[in-house]
Amino acid sequence: MPHTGNHIHLTGQTGNRKETNMLHEKLEEIMEAIWCAAEQEETSIDSIRKNCSVDFTENDLTDLENLGMIIINKDNILFSKNGNASAQEIIRRHRLAEVLVSSILKLKDAAMEEVACKVEHSLVPEVEDSICTLLGHPELCPDGKPIPKGRCCKRNLREVSNVVVSLTDIKPGKKGKITYIKPGSHSNMHQLLSIGLQPGIIVTVHRKSPAFCIKFENTELALDQEIAKNIFVWEIKEDG
Repeated sequence: MPHTGNHIHLTGQTGNRKETNMLHEKLEEIMEAIWCAAEQEETSIDSIRKNCSVDFTENDLTDLENLGMIIINKDNILFSKNGNASAQEIIRRHRLAEVLVSSILKLKDAAMEEVACKVEHSLVPEVEDSICTLLGHPELCPDGKPIPKGRCCKRNLREVSNVVVSLTDIKPGKKGKITYIKPGSHSNMHQLLSIGLQPGIIVTVHRKSPAFCIKFENTELALDQEIAKNIFVWEIKEDG
């Protein structure tokens, strides 16, 4: 039965997918591994095995080849045009799921990866776009790897209620709960964390000029505009 909450719908049905509806979970995991290996500029079967969370055989690769997803050239595996498009969708779902479970559900490392793997195989395109919009169209997953853009990113959709937005989008006097901080530089990230500005903290935008200033936990802090832009919050709607 679909689970509904905050306009996120998780369902085990995959009938609305186009190219990827013919792939079962194992083949999707192999496609992910091929993509991740390619990000490391590797195309060999050995490098793909190192990136794959499941064991696979030559028959599995033959299945992907017969489906028109990959091209096998001796010991090297390349995506076909359709395969590359399908893999991009798979990677997008997985990395969005990682952002979701790490920033909203607060899961880390192995637990995050396990839940993200389960979530990604359950997302239909409409739900994927809703989650992406809810999260403020994140560009990177928790590991710092790029998240391929979807239709909602290109149109900058904000149709989901309680959307996660940049701190700079919050009006003075309004509050927001930090969901994640987009890595700008490691020094900035470390500095923010060291003063207690981290996911889960509720902040109030005090003013935007002449300096961007926020308040949280008895602390008033002036932020550089670029740093504030990379802090994403779930705006808290006040009753009345």
